[in-house]
Amino acid sequence: MFSALTKSFAQASDPAFRRVFMRSLWLSLGVFLALWAAAWLGLDWLGEYLAAWVAQGDPESTLVRVVEWAYGAAAVAGVLVASSFLFPAVMAGVMSVLLEDIAEAVERRHYPGLPKARAQPVGEAILTGLVFAVVVLALNLIALPLYLILLFVPPLNLFVFYLLNGYLLGREYFELVAVRRYDVATVKRLRQGYRGRVLLAGAVIAFLLTLPLINLVMPIVATGFMLHVFEGLRRRADAEAVLEAPR
Repeated sequence: MFSALTKSFAQASDPAFRRVFMRSLWLSLGVFLALWAAAWLGLDWLGEYLAAWVAQGDPESTLVRVVEWAYGAAAVAGVLVASSFLFPAVMAGVMSVLLEDIAEAVERRHYPGLPKARAQPVGEAILTGLVFAVVVLALNLIALPLYLILLFVPPLNLFVFYLLNGYLLGREYFELVAVRRYDVATVKRLRQGYRGRVLLAGAVIAFLLTLPLINLVMPIVATGFMLHVFEGLRRRADAEAVLEAPR
């Protein structure tokens, strides 16, 4: 596991890695410029409405100027804080469409003998995405009461957080790289056969995603990391199948 993570970080200087990162960065900035413009127009309209409501009694009162100043400061601070939290998520979403390039770069460097990757049928991809979305929603709804109960119990709430997100991220990234080589049914059997290792890999990804700055590159690193994990597991599965075969 450590070796797989080290290999993925070590390849960060690969041109394909840098290309995906820069494309994602510029596309995410474009998305945020549009969001900032929309937020500015909306908040400006709301500010004018609030100032007019406060000024009904005395338009020249000090209270109006205080409210306008406080509202402006709060609006700017709110947009900046929201942006700092949302930007990594938006960038991760943009990156997710470009991760095939990362998988190919990792295979070129570390697994040059592999045949051309399988093209996943569109219907299969849509069905897999829908199933995963249902799993994410169901597990989060189930875990929500537990999160609330353990809100003020730091060791346990962190355990639940990393357990749940480790499962979800492990499953997501494992299937992302595995469907390039196997059909969905085979991927499911392999993942369930090594569920502990996939969960541990997902927990590593979940932890690194909580670290500032590192979370910006984690979709790229996580793809390379999980590809190494997958290749190790499928070679192990093939070896065990040979060992268990009747002589």
